[in-house]
Amino acid sequence: MREPEKVRLLTYLLSGSLVPANFAVALFHGDWPLTTDRVCAIGLFSVDALAVGLLLLVVHQRWIDPRPAGQPRRIVAIGAHPDDLELACGGTIAKLHDSGHEVHALVMSGGEVGGDASRRPGEAVSGGKLLGTTSVTVHDFPDTRLRDVELEMTQVIEAAIRRYNADIVLTHSGNDQHQDHHAVHLATLRAGRQHPAILCYESPSVTSDFSPQVFVDIGDYVDVKVSAVSAHRDQAGKPYMTGDRIRGIASFRGSQAKIAHAEGFEPVRLLCSSVGDL
Repeated sequence: MREPEKVRLLTYLLSGSLVPANFAVALFHGDWPLTTDRVCAIGLFSVDALAVGLLLLVVHQRWIDPRPAGQPRRIVAIGAHPDDLELACGGTIAKLHDSGHEVHALVMSGGEVGGDASRRPGEAVSGGKLLGTTSVTVHDFPDTRLRDVELEMTQVIEAAIRRYNADIVLTHSGNDQHQDHHAVHLATLRAGRQHPAILCYESPSVTSDFSPQVFVDIGDYVDVKVSAVSAHRDQAGKPYMTGDRIRGIASFRGSQAKIAHAEGFEPVRLLCSSVGDL
């Protein structure tokens, strides 16, 4: 559950106002002895009390209470288009945020060829907020032609890794048939040539050669991921944007990791001291 403290406070406020209010109505409404109005008021109080109890039960069952990290880390996540990070590693980003880590998102293009250029950058920011990213930066490199500006992207990515002092870098896989995704992968490898921890995530366009060896348990974050993907309304008609598809992939990767739901990553390099206690 996103922002659990706010949800907890709202639930307690509702409980603290509805139940006493209806109890007062039941106690003071109408004249003694019991009248039809008083019986109805008591019945209303009972129903509201039951509803609040059910609400508390649902909130408790949907609770996400992650264990805070012993040492917060800084992650730079790089995507070619506004919806790439939410689709590929949205559950991981949300979990990292809730565990106390910083996640900075870089989106290399506004996705103007694949959608409405006036909407997509804003949707990237909205999706990032749902996941809890510390920052979202949308660049204006040319959609579908990112391989023509690999040097410029390399410079931007290298500057971000240095600026945020990144412990971990997340990027597209080399086993991805989309030309923009592959260009971002190559630019990230060049930018992070001295970086000790680079993980490549799974986009909808990865090939059958994509072979993750690192898995992140996102069992509590599948619905969060679906909500973040749904923020990209401009792309709503694409088949890979549906909740069923997202949950299916998470379930498949979870079966590989012997858990319910997971996101998979191919490690380029993964130094344990860089990952730390995530």
